[in-house]
Amino acid sequence: MTSQTRVLRSDDPGLQALEREGWVVVARSWGARRDTATCDRQHLEALAGRANATGTVRALTTHDVGAVLALDADTAADYPGREATAHAPLTADRAAVGPSRRAHGVVEADGRLVAMTFVDVEPPRAEVDFTVVAQDRRGLGLATAVKAASVLALVDDGVAVVRTGGSADNPAILAANRALGFVVDEEWLTLEGPETAGR
Repeated sequence: MTSQTRVLRSDDPGLQALEREGWVVVARSWGARRDTATCDRQHLEALAGRANATGTVRALTTHDVGAVLALDADTAADYPGREATAHAPLTADRAAVGPSRRAHGVVEADGRLVAMTFVDVEPPRAEVDFTVVAQDRRGLGLATAVKAASVLALVDDGVAVVRTGGSADNPAILAANRALGFVVDEEWLTLEGPETAGR
């Protein structure tokens, strides 16, 4: 027997019908928006500065692909939630940066990458793909720092709207996004349906 899974917005008109059929909410996630026109540059710079005690926050380049892949592999199992917030392991192509795919990270003095955020850019909008911090460097404000640096760079490039999202089971990243001025405007539900006979 297998279970079906569907991801719907919480305001989807078909939600009640699915629940009557026996579908159950097994995970919640959210989407948030940041209009860059209202950014407080000094505030974002201060948040980016949280990384200074750990390392240097900077834009990642093609020279960082190896470090990006290493941090991604070390944290691949750490993403909470279900299908709506699943993180596919990076390939060398997806770890590379360019005009439409940008990244910021925190790099320690020995060259170790300990935090990173990747953003897909299609002006005038940008969408955060993921943000992650090494397990032994969590709780230091590094997720907030890399996202602040990323938003500052997007502002400088004329991006008008930045979107992000995450699992409701990850209060730390939700708090980081609120500190950066993101406003939650969507809730998503992952539902699991009644078991069906396997084929």
